[in-house]
Amino acid sequence: MIPHLADTPVIETDRLILRAPRAADFEALAPFIMSDRARFVGGGADKDIGHAWRVLAIFSGHWHLRGYGIFVAEHRAGGRPVGSVGPWFPGDWPEEELGWTIWDEAHEGQGYAFEAVEAVRRHAYADLGWSTAVSYIDPRNDRSRALARRLGCTLDERANRPDRDPALEVWRHPAPSEVAAA
Repeated sequence: MIPHLADTPVIETDRLILRAPRAADFEALAPFIMSDRARFVGGGADKDIGHAWRVLAIFSGHWHLRGYGIFVAEHRAGGRPVGSVGPWFPGDWPEEELGWTIWDEAHEGQGYAFEAVEAVRRHAYADLGWSTAVSYIDPRNDRSRALARRLGCTLDERANRPDRDPALEVWRHPAPSEVAAA
């Protein structure tokens, strides 16, 4: 038997299947977490395989504690995970967040994160009842800042930041009524 999270939604987009994390995702996630590409999301070249495993466990545990969490974005054509995206609200976060990562550099710049975030944002508003959402972004993360702009987010300099990193920028997502109208 392969254990899996029960009763988690699956969201499908044109090119992606967004689903709960699985142990098999570790093979694709670990190289990302242990690379410099993950420096803005708690990973980095100084991290080891044990840290990467704990990240996957945190993703899974959030589903159990909150009833929602980070989805793994799987490419429809090949079934290979391309990244993670989803609603995120650790106990010390001031607001609910929509987060994203693309795990393999080969998948960057193809619109996967945009496609996935739009879908999970609709899910957070329509299914989870969120009235607002933010994305906490390191000011040096130019790619994520550009994606936030493309998603219609605006910099909210008055919003609270997570205590762990007060330098993070807070990007406010459009309201549910603005997303529905788009």
